[in-house]
Amino acid sequence: MQKFNYEIVKNPEIFMENRLEAHSDHYYYPSSEAIKLGEEGFRYTLNGIWKFAYAKNYEASLKDFAEESYDCKVWDNIRVPAHIQMEGYDVPQYANVQYPWDGREEINPGEIPTVFNPTACYVKYFVLPTRMEGKKVYISFQGVESGMALWLNGDYVGYSEDSFTPSDFELTPYLKPGENKLAVQVFKWTAGSWCEDQDFFRFSGIYRDVYLYATPEVHIFDLKVQTILDDPYENAELSVDLVATNNGQVSFWLMDQKDIVFQEEADLYELSHYSFRVTSPKLWSAECPYLYDLIIEVKNNAGETEEVVSQKIGFRSFSIKDGMMCLNGKRIVFKGVNRHEFSALTGRCVSEQEMVKDLVTMKQNNINAIRTSHYPNSSKLYELCDFYGLYVIDEANLETHGMWDPIQRRVAEKETAVPGDNPKWLKLVLDRAYSMYQRDKNHASILIWSCGNESYGGKNIFEMSQAFRTWDTTRPVHYEGVCWDRRYNDTSDIESQMYTPAAKIEAFLAKNREKPFICCEYVHAMGNSCGAMHKYTELTDREPLFQGGFIWDYIDQSITKKDRYGREFQAYGGDFDERPCDYNFSGNGIVYGTNRESSPKMQEVKYNYQNISVEINEDKAMVVNRHLFLNTNEYDCFVLVEKNGKLLQREWVETHIAPLYKGEVKLPIVIPNTEGIYAITVSFQLKEDTIWGKKGHEVAFGQKVYEIKTQPEVCQKPIKVIHGRLNIGVKGEAFDVLFSALSGGLVSYRYAGVEMIKAIPKPNFWRAVTDNDMGNNMPARYGQWKLASLYVSHKKEDAREMIAPVLEERDHCATITYTYLLPTQPAASCQLAYTVYGDGTIETHLVYDPVNELRDMPEFGVMFKLDADYNQVEWFGMGPEETYADRCHGAKLGIYHNEVSDNMAKYLVPQECGNKIGVYYAKVTDKLGRGMCFSGKNLSFSALPYTPHELENAVHPYELPPVHYTVVRVAKQQMGVAGDDSWGAQTHQEYLLDVSKKMELKFSFKGI
Repeated sequence: MQKFNYEIVKNPEIFMENRLEAHSDHYYYPSSEAIKLGEEGFRYTLNGIWKFAYAKNYEASLKDFAEESYDCKVWDNIRVPAHIQMEGYDVPQYANVQYPWDGREEINPGEIPTVFNPTACYVKYFVLPTRMEGKKVYISFQGVESGMALWLNGDYVGYSEDSFTPSDFELTPYLKPGENKLAVQVFKWTAGSWCEDQDFFRFSGIYRDVYLYATPEVHIFDLKVQTILDDPYENAELSVDLVATNNGQVSFWLMDQKDIVFQEEADLYELSHYSFRVTSPKLWSAECPYLYDLIIEVKNNAGETEEVVSQKIGFRSFSIKDGMMCLNGKRIVFKGVNRHEFSALTGRCVSEQEMVKDLVTMKQNNINAIRTSHYPNSSKLYELCDFYGLYVIDEANLETHGMWDPIQRRVAEKETAVPGDNPKWLKLVLDRAYSMYQRDKNHASILIWSCGNESYGGKNIFEMSQAFRTWDTTRPVHYEGVCWDRRYNDTSDIESQMYTPAAKIEAFLAKNREKPFICCEYVHAMGNSCGAMHKYTELTDREPLFQGGFIWDYIDQSITKKDRYGREFQAYGGDFDERPCDYNFSGNGIVYGTNRESSPKMQEVKYNYQNISVEINEDKAMVVNRHLFLNTNEYDCFVLVEKNGKLLQREWVETHIAPLYKGEVKLPIVIPNTEGIYAITVSFQLKEDTIWGKKGHEVAFGQKVYEIKTQPEVCQKPIKVIHGRLNIGVKGEAFDVLFSALSGGLVSYRYAGVEMIKAIPKPNFWRAVTDNDMGNNMPARYGQWKLASLYVSHKKEDAREMIAPVLEERDHCATITYTYLLPTQPAASCQLAYTVYGDGTIETHLVYDPVNELRDMPEFGVMFKLDADYNQVEWFGMGPEETYADRCHGAKLGIYHNEVSDNMAKYLVPQECGNKIGVYYAKVTDKLGRGMCFSGKNLSFSALPYTPHELENAVHPYELPPVHYTVVRVAKQQMGVAGDDSWGAQTHQEYLLDVSKKMELKFSFKGI
């Protein structure tokens, strides 16, 4: 009898023993009635509580635990499915480009760590259900990281690697009546782990479903369906291939809900092919994810029903036509995201509810595609993508990024690349591709097969691509790595690159027009990011070969943990004391890990990905419909006219713009001509509830803002100026202010007898650095401006000599001007002037004459500290989410409200957040409405509980100090947040502050 030999775990050329051939993930039932009831009579779940023993390596593990006589019932319990690291054993480890054992054990590709390589022993006792007796019985492990050996009742059953596709084994010869003992040994790292160096948390264990399944005498082991559309994309051939365990008969029904499209009967053989003509089927797309049901009743030669198979069918055609990727004959644009399987509570053990939330959120925000970075996801995800309507690039479990040189940012040499040209890796990578293909091949949502990620190039990956083409002639093959190794350029049918700036993509396509182009990763969404995303989406409109991209990535990889005081926070790399690690580089999501809710970045994503664009010109709008298959009349269209944030008019308008066309729409509105700030908004909304959104959900909008000015009234109320020896006081109606020569600024502003400011307002040139800022070395380049903000002073180099404020008195107002010296090299200065009026309004004017040797600055503004009781914010400006110079296209002008704490975006590392641009006024008040109003034109504004310096001193939210103040920053501008990548890409030039001429900021503030 075969025994398990641990040496195979170390051998990349042996990755399975006795594992069943991979097959489709179709469902089969005892009867048609069972389908209606959802009763899977042939399955029996083994999810639940298992017995468990942990060892730090194989040598320390129990060697004879699988023996039938070995009593494991006294062991600890563990949940299945789950990662052992989320169940109290070992710790999660986040690593990006480095192998998790690097520097701990010196091993070469194909070898495995031996000192620390957690080995987990699982045992499950079960009694075979009566309904399975007398049948062949199998077990399916849907996902085990990273290798597993299996025993039943002491007999060795088999071995398997590949963490992300099913491992099935036959149990029939080893079963016995009564209680059975199932034993599994799981190895965290195998030789194959060299091909699993994805950018993610490293876990191990049985983390997807485990179940027994029985098969009847005549059973469809594998099902392959393909839909072949004719050239007009009107009629279709439905091709069906079956692999059966025995001969018999089959009956086919294609159901369109309750209607029968066709019904056929035929003989069944062990290998059978069938073809059916379908006239005018409704076609599947992300816009219209229409699914049919193919029902296959399987009978034995006696005419008895053995099983009934149910398979969802989406009629669609995807191909490269005239150099472009086309769905059902139409040029497609991928508005995609990379999605790791991840949950803050359970790691890669993701529930169906979490998957549904992800897909609903994507649909609500105009995301139409997923790349399964960088491994096959749970089979349930593809089923849901078929149903909800999302395009999928299905990616094989392959990444060897740790073989690259991250210091020099060079790829591996072809001689040392894994898998490269080395024949010992070929069978392993082909097996991974085959397992993914066989399981997933029937899903309409999958448009493209991907050979993996960041594994350089070479012959082995080329052979993978050729294998995909042999197995499936209906889908193109993708692999980005050929751009680093052009020897096998035909590996990929698509030119795919990562983080290439839009301008460079355009330049590349001007010379290279052989293939369609996508960015399989772009718009790196780490922390406060996604700046200038519009450059990419605009390029898809003017360059037909550029067909979109996939944001990196969808969800923050963070794990819920407690600090030393028992408060929950979102932990990232290094927070489990794991080393090596890549720290907060796990936080690149456009949704938060903690609750899968959208981060402020999603506002920009939704707008840039919308399928309808609107350009408004007075009472007309040019509407461009970028849908491939939907007319704009599928949506309600409303036109809104607002004055100073207040709604004046709301009208429904009929639109009828065909897919991929544009047209002018007359707007049934009256254009006002009186003084005010006006916004005209055209909004497209769902007409009815859908599976992913409620009636009224906005899918697209366009807005035009314009201003009709009149001369502002100048306050004529009297003031009184008080000339002190060291202070200048100004009094007026219900207020008084105090300017200090000694302290160098506005030291008091009392309104209605209440002191409004807690510190002297000072010029501010700094923001808390973002993840992108850190990645592009912004603090080193701009560091003088942090010093200037911290140590701006009215004192000269000899601190005993001060620059006195200048007072200018005029009718009904007084201006006090301070000159501040900046500790920069070379030295610079700025002037901050306050003009006080009789109603308590203080007009503020900040001026800076640029110094040629000093570059631009992160921010140009003034910072105030108010009491923390002033925690209510109302602003008339762009919103509702935070906005920046390079991330504001998805915002609308309006009046918005929130609390100061709401402006603290939940980025994993505290950083710049909460800014609003295009602000006309902002009120910061307590809950009774008392506080301050800041006003101006096109201001940049933020109200946070912390200063920029406090924010950047913390690397976790729990490290922030107790809240004592509301920190208000009013600015002319803040530099954009950038986002082409997070390890060097700087803010685009047009979103930096212009220091080529005098800089001025004007705004007013007044007590409320």
